[in-house]
Amino acid sequence: MEQVVIGTVGVLFALMGLYGLLAPASLLAPFGTEVTSADGRNEVRAVYGGFGLAMALALIVAAADTGGLRDGVVAAVALALAGMGAGRVISMCIDRPSRFYPTVFYLLVELALAAALLMAR
Repeated sequence: MEQVVIGTVGVLFALMGLYGLLAPASLLAPFGTEVTSADGRNEVRAVYGGFGLAMALALIVAAADTGGLRDGVVAAVALALAGMGAGRVISMCIDRPSRFYPTVFYLLVELALAAALLMAR
């Protein structure tokens, strides 16, 4: 069961990574953010694309449980997700979101995935 949880989170990161690489402007559109320059697309591809694919690869390694890296990788990815959620909460205290999706929705997803990973350790 733990491998299924780890693998599922890995697939979600892979999908985010691919989406970030292939359609950077579309990825941020639900947030009302326009990506109109090459530098902006580069930033989205690096942060969402590259980071997402790196997390997916780390979780694949963790799911395979080779080299004794599983617990550390799972804890690190869970911490990254919790950090993303914490950043959203802080931002919500400063600027109230205008609607549930995407901000609150992704907060709940990030916290749920972090909790699922921690339970899978």
